[in-house]
Amino acid sequence: MFFIKELTHTILLHPSYFGPRMLQFLESKLYADVEGTCSGQYGYTIAVVSILDIGRGMVLSGTGQAEFVTRYRAIVFKPFKGEVVDGVVNNVNKMGFFADVGPLQVFVSHQLVHPDMKFDPNSNPPSFASDDQVRPSCMPSTY
Repeated sequence: MFFIKELTHTILLHPSYFGPRMLQFLESKLYADVEGTCSGQYGYTIAVVSILDIGRGMVLSGTGQAEFVTRYRAIVFKPFKGEVVDGVVNNVNKMGFFADVGPLQVFVSHQLVHPDMKFDPNSNPPSFASDDQVRPSCMPSTY
């Protein structure tokens, strides 16, 4: 689910940023460009752990911009089919429920919920519950 991957990213730098603080700007641009993005091959990039190499910039003819190929190590989130994950349920209806699993929103159909669990629209909030979990609404929550 969570992996540390070595990745590359190309940064284009406008000539107005050339100067003594260029490396700090490249680092902040890398964080802004890649953290929170998703790719089909690697999954969601959660955080950049370390920058391995910023590389030598190459000035592009015609524009004056410099192109930097950066190598970095990042924590990525890539769930696989059939994997068990922790999530927070945020919406329940008769069709199933939605849960937040990190940056993902997951829908679990009522057909995948155990047959003992029945949808109870009268509970507050609505929920799936088994017969031994159903509590009359007039009874207090502590016994």
